[in-house]
Amino acid sequence: MKRRIPAGLLLGALVAVGIAVGIAACGGSGSGKPTGSGSVRSLTGAGSTLVAPLVSEWTAPYQQQAGVEITYGAIGSGAGIESIVGRTVDFAASDAPLTASQATVCKGCLEIPWALSATLVAYNVKGVPSGLRFTGQVLAGIWTGRITTWSDPRIRKLNPGVKLPDTRIVPVHRTDGSGDTYAFTSYLSQSSAAFKSEIGSATSVSWPGGIGGNGNSGVGGVLASTNGSIAYMAIAYVFENNFDYGLVENAAGKFPTPGIRSIAAAAAMLTTVPTSGTSGISLVDPPASEPAAYPLATFSYVLVPTASTTAAGTALKRFISWAVTAGQRYGPDLDFAPLPAAVVSADQQILRKVR
Repeated sequence: MKRRIPAGLLLGALVAVGIAVGIAACGGSGSGKPTGSGSVRSLTGAGSTLVAPLVSEWTAPYQQQAGVEITYGAIGSGAGIESIVGRTVDFAASDAPLTASQATVCKGCLEIPWALSATLVAYNVKGVPSGLRFTGQVLAGIWTGRITTWSDPRIRKLNPGVKLPDTRIVPVHRTDGSGDTYAFTSYLSQSSAAFKSEIGSATSVSWPGGIGGNGNSGVGGVLASTNGSIAYMAIAYVFENNFDYGLVENAAGKFPTPGIRSIAAAAAMLTTVPTSGTSGISLVDPPASEPAAYPLATFSYVLVPTASTTAAGTALKRFISWAVTAGQRYGPDLDFAPLPAAVVSADQQILRKVR
């Protein structure tokens, strides 16, 4: 079932981008500098567009409870990482773990999983219903340019009874560094040796064709205006804009409907959760032992420096601790599954390293 993001969120996210750019130019907001009576009254973050709906939903109740204003710019995971590296924000958000080189230049940053969501495959093909089935091989064929029309036999075979036109397929991708790109390319790299060797998996890759868009909103704009297009997008943005979306095959050969249950099923495979704060958790393409698992589930991480002023470190720890516990209640209406208890426990251990 499609759900709605609170009214004004997408506009708010765009406004937040402008706020974040202004903050970066001025050298930060909270940024470890206590205000008022000596305690931090504001924290500034930037990054992932996937997690932006949830962060937006957190701001009002957290300010009411803690008296701390949260300002967040939805500028993409890659730009968020650059912002925390430059210390122009108090925290960043990314849907992909830091690479070794990013971790080095970030100088002591911790990555803490604080949200659990998914990347969807959405499409706009006149006369074709929602719910088309796709395998990783077929999606890889589309994005590598090997499958070019919607009537291709490989798509027809997966969708018997659906009248598919000869319309040209227009693959749409992110032009900014993106956690959605990381999750999507990781899944396709596991599904297709050709995709892995030609394109690979990362937050930003060299696509052989198609049309690019900046952020989920940019990709959504291309998708909405282009007949025959197909794109990967965060689940909240797909549902908010009522895009048609596909069902993607998992390792068990099933095509689960993306949503809270199938996202949670993907996380159910976790037996151990790292507490180092320097390693990510991949949920892409869970094993066949989880037949209900959606294959493109992903964690979003909050990135924080281990060393800050005492007041800023305390404020960050309190906010993140709230986000991974009480804040999780705001997730399901936005199609974020609650964090598993083991992840919450690991998060609390990682937070002890922030000072």
